[in-house]
Amino acid sequence: MGTQAPENYPAEKVQDARSAREKAIDDWLPITSSRNAKWWYSAFHNVTAMVGAGVLSLPYAMSELGWGPGIAVLVVSWVITLYTLWQMVEMHEMVPGKRFDRYHELGQHAFGDRLGLWIVVPQQLVVEVGVNIVYMVTGGKSLKKFHDVLVCGDTGVCEGKDNIKTTYFIMIFASVHFVLSQLPNFNSISGVSLAAAVMSLSYSTIAWGASVHKGRMSGVDYHLRATTTPGKVFGFFGALGDVAFAYAGHNVVLEIQATIPSTPDKPSKKPMWKGVVVAYVVVALCYFPVALIGYWAFGNTVEDNILITLSKPKWLIALANMMVVVHVIGSYQIYAMPVFDMIETVLVKKLRFPPGLTLRLIARTLYVAFTMFIAITFPFFGGLLGFFGGFAFAPTTYFLPCVMWLAIYKPKRFSLSWLTNWMCIILGVLLMILSPIGGLRQIIMDAKTYQFYS
Repeated sequence: MGTQAPENYPAEKVQDARSAREKAIDDWLPITSSRNAKWWYSAFHNVTAMVGAGVLSLPYAMSELGWGPGIAVLVVSWVITLYTLWQMVEMHEMVPGKRFDRYHELGQHAFGDRLGLWIVVPQQLVVEVGVNIVYMVTGGKSLKKFHDVLVCGDTGVCEGKDNIKTTYFIMIFASVHFVLSQLPNFNSISGVSLAAAVMSLSYSTIAWGASVHKGRMSGVDYHLRATTTPGKVFGFFGALGDVAFAYAGHNVVLEIQATIPSTPDKPSKKPMWKGVVVAYVVVALCYFPVALIGYWAFGNTVEDNILITLSKPKWLIALANMMVVVHVIGSYQIYAMPVFDMIETVLVKKLRFPPGLTLRLIARTLYVAFTMFIAITFPFFGGLLGFFGGFAFAPTTYFLPCVMWLAIYKPKRFSLSWLTNWMCIILGVLLMILSPIGGLRQIIMDAKTYQFYS
């Protein structure tokens, strides 16, 4: 959807290519309705999108991978995903006078109108809806932990009337989103996103700081978590998915860049990339200390959420859990906004519903209710991370941008660009195949002992 004209072409002509109705709809849809963001919006939106629940599972992933492979996977993932994010920022305005405001629009340019939709939209929806479900679970469990730590004594384990079901805490968390989901676009949630970004850095610091304070446990064991060979193999696969989940901000990057103004003299990629670099520095400051220090302190006994493993000092752990709640509130909204855009585009453009408050109220409320219901039904935090991380995050984060780059720019065979992209594609495909196996096995194991709506 072009909003920027080529240098030698009148802007009016580009704009006139759209009908008045199409322009009115674009001005109403959440992705294209506001384009006045600054570079720092890009920074905290990307931090909020990326540094989420995944960071808390990294010590657990280390316990499935071991020291050497664990550090290697973390570093390689950081480098590859920064590279593929750079590619997406570059491709946002590769065609003069046109902006690819949505991931599927870039896919359509690379693969054709019909095939591009079928390749990108299902994967993007699985990622964004999957993240929203996982964040419902995370928000509810963190609220419960906050309650239990403060209310239920030194053990943090509640009994009797104080033992409130996780289901109810997920519903409390969801109630916030019934309200926030009515905010119209990315720029309107910038305050929520900024608070979430600050919280992510804060609770990550608390997680590794409290681990340092607690010190290395006596008899700490750094052998792989599982004792059987199949357990070690499946655990390794699942841990790859946990890492993939942690590095998955790409699914909303074009939509974030769409909010930044752009002219031929000052294209949006410059402020966007500046924000991305700041965001990736913050990502490194969050991920590496939490993963390495958490594993150093607890070894293979660490829980799939490091904050659950930590219990003292009580007030600090309660505070960290509330920070997680605030953060995943912002993250949920960041990932939900492109879904709202897709839903509202179909309703208004295909089904010809009139755009307005009523449509937005009904559509977004139903979506929040859906993610809440699935989260209440299947609250398997660790398994969900591994399964979604590999199944959908690996393609859209690790190698789909590389495939698009090869399809569009066609670099010379065996050139540095060609080799780099193919290496990322091979690693990404392996990740996509292997990690859902471990995650699905973990979900099946959790389901054996789980009572529905407990």
